[in-house]
Amino acid sequence: MTTNLTQHFLLDPEVVFLNHGSFGACPRPVFEDYQRWQLKLERQPVEFLDSRRGLAANLRVARTALAAELGTDADSLAQVTNATTGLNIALQSLPLKPGDEILTTNHEYSALEKTLLFIARRTGAKIVTVEIALPLNSAEAFHDAVLAGFTDRTRLLFLSHITSPTALLFPIERLVAEARQRGIWSVIDGAHTPGHIPLDLDALGADFYSGNCHKWLMSPKGSAFLHVRPEWQAMIDPLVISHGWTADNKEPGVRGPFGASAFVDEVEMQGTRDPSPWLAVPSALAFRRDHDWWQVAAECSRLAQETAARVRDLFGLPALSAPSLSAPQMVAMPIPPCDPIAVHDALLRDYGIEIPVFEWQGHHIARLSCQGYNTREQMDLLVKALGELLGLEQPRRKLGQA
Repeated sequence: MTTNLTQHFLLDPEVVFLNHGSFGACPRPVFEDYQRWQLKLERQPVEFLDSRRGLAANLRVARTALAAELGTDADSLAQVTNATTGLNIALQSLPLKPGDEILTTNHEYSALEKTLLFIARRTGAKIVTVEIALPLNSAEAFHDAVLAGFTDRTRLLFLSHITSPTALLFPIERLVAEARQRGIWSVIDGAHTPGHIPLDLDALGADFYSGNCHKWLMSPKGSAFLHVRPEWQAMIDPLVISHGWTADNKEPGVRGPFGASAFVDEVEMQGTRDPSPWLAVPSALAFRRDHDWWQVAAECSRLAQETAARVRDLFGLPALSAPSLSAPQMVAMPIPPCDPIAVHDALLRDYGIEIPVFEWQGHHIARLSCQGYNTREQMDLLVKALGELLGLEQPRRKLGQA
């Protein structure tokens, strides 16, 4: 990379951090703004948390800034702690019935697979899981595989925009449009998407979309959003009934008790909690603008893809997808069969490398994330370490095995 911004981050210099995709890393000036909000809270908690005296207005500022970044209206965007929470709000609000079908894929995040199972057991709906075969080399292959799963009983389409285990960028746009044409709700898991690829929520047209700000957008941990199209906001019920709840009409244009849309107030105003991560989102957006982060991201993408190609050459294993269908800055790299926990621990213990290593549906994977604080020298170390741990020369001894 021609640009390295390590000095702006708080990461341990003794660790080669290649796992931005799990929890992100917050830049120093954004973290300082987060702490400024926390200090303000502690200095006068009543004033800070009183919606009449400032909280509602502060939340609105953050929501408006994020909405502009994501191509939508602030009254269709509510802050939540993480994407799993946002998706649970959407999924648990849908009036599914016995015999309804939930169409999804075999690449979804495990927490949301459990959520879908919970919904199915509670409502009597049936989960239909489409297998997206690997390697995935064309958008048409993905589109056709999911489209073949639609039936006259399909009521809900649940897809990841960027998958967690396989780091695939699913081309979901045509399927979202197809679902709308058929009267099927679309719920999109965008946990890895904001800040990773440009996102225009209104143009995409998904009925429900939840994403994290604390991953690739680099805001503090605990900042995420739920986006709901206006026509479905009246259907949304928060997971917690608290001060923001209203029994009145929640149709578009109706204000909630704290001045936002009724949908936003119900989701956001849920008793005492620290909103500082969310209030620091504008600072994260400003940091990205100040450092031309889409250019930084493009450099990171090149470095990630080049490193994945080196690992493929090292082990002679095919890629899991065409480059165009891989998440730009996050690549699931196939590695030889191994004990993934042992490999992960050896990478951290012997090389200081933090990277997820796991087995997924018969594939052994090291998932590389590349962000502005990473360097080519770190990629060299990763390739060297994987070669030493998983190469043909005494791999068992190198992993500490007998």
